[in-house]
Amino acid sequence: MKTLLLFGLIIVANSLFAQDLAKFVVTSKTDRVDAPVSVSLDALNYNSDKGALVLYELSETGEEAVPSQVESGHTARLWFVLEGPTTAGSERRFVIRQEDNPGTIQPAIQLQLDSEDLILQKNDQPILKYRYATTLPPKKADPIFKRSGYIHPLWSPGGKVLTRIQPADHYHHYGIWGPWTKTHINGREVDFWNLIKGEGTVKFASFLTETQGALFSGFEALQQHIDFGAKGEDQVAMNEVLDVRVWNLLKGVWMIDYTVSLNCPLKDGIMLDAYRYGGGIGWRATETWDKVNCTVLTSEGKTRADADGSNARWCIVEGESETELGRSGILFLSHPSNRMHPEPMRVWPLDANGGRGDMYFEFVPIRHNDWKLDSKTNYTLKYRMIVFDGKLDAETAEKYWNSFASMPEVEFID
Repeated sequence: MKTLLLFGLIIVANSLFAQDLAKFVVTSKTDRVDAPVSVSLDALNYNSDKGALVLYELSETGEEAVPSQVESGHTARLWFVLEGPTTAGSERRFVIRQEDNPGTIQPAIQLQLDSEDLILQKNDQPILKYRYATTLPPKKADPIFKRSGYIHPLWSPGGKVLTRIQPADHYHHYGIWGPWTKTHINGREVDFWNLIKGEGTVKFASFLTETQGALFSGFEALQQHIDFGAKGEDQVAMNEVLDVRVWNLLKGVWMIDYTVSLNCPLKDGIMLDAYRYGGGIGWRATETWDKVNCTVLTSEGKTRADADGSNARWCIVEGESETELGRSGILFLSHPSNRMHPEPMRVWPLDANGGRGDMYFEFVPIRHNDWKLDSKTNYTLKYRMIVFDGKLDAETAEKYWNSFASMPEVEFID
């Protein structure tokens, strides 16, 4: 029962009605850790009016309720997580039941909206803030550096702030955000990142959804890339839907999905030019990290000395922190469906920023090749961040990537 309470899910054992909807087996061909799994509900005659769904794992010792969450849409799916390690070749069995009185479900990750930020937290411990209000730059800086639509702060589980905004060396750096840089619209250059040029910017437009549940919570936000150089009024050059999802895990890591969908409303589309900057996710790290106390390791074995410009499936960036474990970091995962995967990266070299070696990281799907976005067509980039304290090794990073790259196999049984 303690396990169930930790997930905020209480099951009433003497439910007046319970119906088995399906049994299934989950198998994995690779080693994984903390693997989200979803099961389609479309063939199960599921009707929410008849009761809530409860998932149980079956074993030789009996049944145990597993935190799960229904996601509806064009297809309805039941999500759950294979918590902890899952070894290649292993099998786990589950049953989905529909119960008329499954108990009280409390969201594991809470959303809290104030006048400037949407805050995601767990048990009053903050995880991240999404800034939807416009942030003005310091008084000494040009007001053109203002913007909205970014993540800051992002905290480690131990409370270390890992992001930075508006550093004096780059006022246009904003925590975690989508920095599209060199683009062309009908042959005219538009830079949406280097705000000082006055060519464009990115603005928060609206929240599309906010979701809270026993397994994950998050939001979808519409962000508009504004072209200042069009004839007449400013025009929207790209509509960007940012989907952020934080998973509820028992152990001390944050698992955050960061998905970007781009759509260009312009008749002739937009060209995203090949350049060393420009992508779906960029990160300016804490000011306390430099070339002495911050390290990089990629899936291809590259380090801070040679990672820049290389391609990778994943990248670990970590550094010293004031937490109990003395280090904190982020494992960035690129999904195989992303353009140019394994993705090129921008990793500031050891001599960055006048030799101090500050940390900037970005997956850059246009680093080596232009990317034409046609009009009224959706393009998606998927990333996952594993935020941790302590150290993370390559073997564990590979297991996290396996969990992100594909789902285990699900087979329904009688």
